[in-house]
Formats: sequence, structure tokens, C-alpha cells
Amino acid sequence: IIADEPTGNLDPINTHEVVQILKKINDLGTTVILTTHNRDIIDSVGKRVVTMEKGKIIRDTKHHK
Repeated sequence: IIADEPTGNLDPINTHEVVQILKKINDLGTTVILTTHNRDIIDSVGKRVVTMEKGKIIRDTKHHK
């Protein structure tokens, strides 16, 4: 699943719900690529983070923190 800013226009409660659904899908074995500018989402997921700038990978870490 590719989710491009799936929470961009959502309130915090619905943002949390969408992220939890995507995490559950991932836990069941499906690869989920989530793009976001929201650092709170990145921190809450706790998975691999690939940071891009101008179309190039500038960082690839196992966990954001």
C-alpha cells in the first residue's frame, strides 16, 4: 500500500485512527509506504524512515528516534 499524506487534512483523532489501521495492515504482513511531513506520525510508527530531499535519499534509518 502506498499512502501519500493520508492524514494531511485530518484532525488528531482521525489521524491516529488512520495510522493505527495502516500499522495493523503492516503487522498482518502487507508492506505499507507512508509519506508524511508530520513528525508526530513518524515518531508514533517507530519503523524504518527514509528521508528524501529534492528526489534523493538523504537518510535511511531503522527507527526515527
